Amino acid sequence: MKKFNTTGVCIPEKHYMADVSKKIREIEKMVAEGKYFTINKPRQSGKTTILYLLKKHLEKKEYRVISITFEDFDQDIFSSINTFSKEFLLTIRDRFEFSGDSKFVKLIEEKVDTVNNFKDLSRFITTMIRKSNKDIVLMIDEVDKSSNNQLFLDFLGMLRSKYLFEQQNQDLTFKSVILAGVHDVKNLKLKLGSDEEHKYNSPWNIASEFKVDFELEVDQIASMLKEYQEDRNIDLGSDYFAEKMHYYTSGHPFLVSKLAEIIAEEILRENESSWDKEYLEQAVKIILAKDLPNFDTLIKNIENNNDLEDMCIDLIVDGRKITYNLDNPTIEKGELYGIFKNDGGSLKIHNRIYEQRIYNYLISKIENSLESDAFDFRDSFIDNGQLNLKEVLERFQVFIKEQYSDQDRGFLERNGRLIFLAFLKPIINGKGFDFKEVQISQEKRLDVVITYLEQKYIVELKIWRGEEYHQRGLEQLADYLESQNMDQGYLLSFNFNQNKEYKNQEMEVENKRIFAYWV
Repeated sequence: MKKFNTTGVCIPEKHYMADVSKKIREIEKMVAEGKYFTINKPRQSGKTTILYLLKKHLEKKEYRVISITFEDFDQDIFSSINTFSKEFLLTIRDRFEFSGDSKFVKLIEEKVDTVNNFKDLSRFITTMIRKSNKDIVLMIDEVDKSSNNQLFLDFLGMLRSKYLFEQQNQDLTFKSVILAGVHDVKNLKLKLGSDEEHKYNSPWNIASEFKVDFELEVDQIASMLKEYQEDRNIDLGSDYFAEKMHYYTSGHPFLVSKLAEIIAEEILRENESSWDKEYLEQAVKIILAKDLPNFDTLIKNIENNNDLEDMCIDLIVDGRKITYNLDNPTIEKGELYGIFKNDGGSLKIHNRIYEQRIYNYLISKIENSLESDAFDFRDSFIDNGQLNLKEVLERFQVFIKEQYSDQDRGFLERNGRLIFLAFLKPIINGKGFDFKEVQISQEKRLDVVITYLEQKYIVELKIWRGEEYHQRGLEQLADYLESQNMDQGYLLSFNFNQNKEYKNQEMEVENKRIFAYWV
């Protein structure tokens, strides 16, 4: 029986998969047009699966496909042109042998000892193409493993030269070459001349632009859920779950499959035959608590790049509007790592699950700086199993007043909202969950939806900008409460004026009860 898969390549016969046939057809069109291109996508974004499906599809279309990965090559293979050229051919030989292409197995075995450099390799490729009754497509995955190696850049230069000569009817070469990895190979710079001259040229400037989006669309997610539904005889609203999964993941293939896997294998009880709507929120809570390599890479890339961390804070804590500009090296790097995306010309964190995980990382750094006695009051906030959020906010007022002086204004202005989230975390930990969503505004609004057991609370955090903005904020909170079908909400304003007053106020706005607190 099939399963959801979140490790390695997805096989249609073994795994529930989104229908990505539209993406495959788009890539096939590039191959048919003889394009050379790179597929540079972050880890676990579906590259290897797409290459596998593309290979199967092209073979049905009468292409001869050579698919290799540099993950199979140890670094010694890149030590010399002779070693690389022979190993490259022997790897191709292995693929031909596995597919039963004995003619090319024999050809490589006869010629491999005569190939000692890239000129010899180029001549062999010409011979192989001439003897083939089908167009040959070369796919190389995990090219990053060698991307800093001069020898690999020379290899690309050889392929480039053959491509250009074929355009002039002076050589024969692969119909299409596809290089896949995290980094875009065409941006690798091949240094020419001495170090002092600083002359650069691209070894892959023949590459066509690759525009196929690997994120899953709502209907593609639904196709995977419908297959599961029919196979397991499970009752679920596939359209509802597809919409919600896309809302949380922005179609990230790994995250979509992981949420489905969590519901199917960790939440759904034995002999249960339907998915309840609340299962998705439970799955989001579970995935955010997991130690996953995908999240490890996300946080490592932020932790190792201060500019990325600063930009993440600008986006999700301060609510700053940043224009998407790929010429900005921080934005380019963040998109390369799958952290950022272009959302209609504005820069955004790629998906809401990544947002929450980044919040958790930032909160943990603040948590380390807080006084430990800030968390000694948990029991006083729980009344008959219910969270008393008014008590939490009142205690937070006292905490800020006691722990931070006027000299800490700069620190508070940068980190006040994170301090509250760090203060809140141990109170709801284990039984509650808080989902944060930044709203772009001058007041730097941050909406926090807190669930504790079966109860739900909404707290809006914002910076005090005067009475006019405050009234506008109350109306926005009332509108948000209406959209969430709730009658009561909380407003926490951070006032950084010297003569500020720690106070609280209960009010009614558009038939909604709002409890406002100032710190």
